Amino acid sequence: MQDNKPHRNECEEAIHKIYHFMDGLLDEEKRSKIAKHLDDCRPCGKAFDFEQEIRKVIADKCKDKVPDTLREKIADAIKHDHK
Repeated sequence: MQDNKPHRNECEEAIHKIYHFMDGLLDEEKRSKIAKHLDDCRPCGKAFDFEQEIRKVIADKCKDKVPDTLREKIADAIKHDHK
């Protein structure tokens, strides 16, 4: 990038793979490429920060343990729907 502005396809790739990036599912080369893009591109970096914050809020709010009886009812309902 000679003009220091990310190309549109780099933004699309970064956003498309942002969850894979956050989950550590990319190989080192792709991870490095996206990390550099997120550092260089303010809009994509902001999107990444937003997604991380959303995950943190969800993780903090979803700490309640689901009762085993509810888990069993859900599993039975799923089995019933697939028959």
